[in-house]
Amino acid sequence: MRSFIHATLAAATLSLAGITAAGAQPAYWLNEWPNTDFDKSSVAFSSIMSGGPPKDGIPAVDDPQFIPVAKETRLGAREPVVTLELPGRRPRAYPVRYLMWHEIVNDVIDGRKISVTYCPLCNTAIVFDGQFNGQPLTFGTTGKLRNSDLVMYDRQSESWWQQATGTGIVGAHTGDKLTKLVSWMESWAEFRTRNPKGLVMDQPSTNRPYGSNPYVGYDGAPKPFLYNGEMPPKGISPLMRVVAVGNRAWPMDRLRREGTIHEAGLVISWTKGQASALDSRSIKDGKEVGSVRVRDGNGKDVLHDVEFAFAFQAFHPKGDWMTGQ
Repeated sequence: MRSFIHATLAAATLSLAGITAAGAQPAYWLNEWPNTDFDKSSVAFSSIMSGGPPKDGIPAVDDPQFIPVAKETRLGAREPVVTLELPGRRPRAYPVRYLMWHEIVNDVIDGRKISVTYCPLCNTAIVFDGQFNGQPLTFGTTGKLRNSDLVMYDRQSESWWQQATGTGIVGAHTGDKLTKLVSWMESWAEFRTRNPKGLVMDQPSTNRPYGSNPYVGYDGAPKPFLYNGEMPPKGISPLMRVVAVGNRAWPMDRLRREGTIHEAGLVISWTKGQASALDSRSIKDGKEVGSVRVRDGNGKDVLHDVEFAFAFQAFHPKGDWMTGQ
């Protein structure tokens, strides 16, 4: 894989070695995190490692700007966007070309705080309600990974949160769970066709090579990056995309083959037209992965995520694999 990943792996290996040598003591992180309560945690500190960048080394976007769909000229038709369609509000699209380099967008919609998150290493794209027990929260990146997944922190208490689950794992919010909002990933063409009066996040002012993929060939790799946990069942590639709904996962190869699956009270559909963000150097030229919608029997969109199989296995070790066999 590319040199960036090799360099990051070397940094992470050194960091992990330091933690192990220190007996996984929280004091190892105190200089960088003096406000985090390391007396509270729900996971082994040794399971958390550096991904390479320091705290906020991958900068969250805190004041995203939006433009009307009709004025967007940068995005390729097949490029993936994270779609959020809140009732009574103009639909919003968050291009993965920006999330790739920022991982978190803290937004406000009609006074309501939300956080749009994306972990490239797990392909987990999740939108969280920015209110917890009436307290507004905004998030940044810790620079840490657990099971190859982004560990976020809230700026109010500097607690650490697992992005894939929305669960507090270190600090004052240990054991707390964020509310996920229904969202999905689809192609830019799909979003703009369905929402001609919608809004799309504009390019941030930060100097980044937006539109390029720093993880070239990652979703075709034989194994995940910085992951030492249990692998999915035999016959399911660790980096195959799966449709995860609660404690169930449907392998993407089955969904592509069948087109539509009616199971567990759900209608799961697949349509071609979306490029992988984790394949070619240019995101718009990525291989075909298609778009997924998950609805209930009444046609209402259902909370789900399209993530890599190893990530589902890591965070749902007793989950059900819906292979159709």
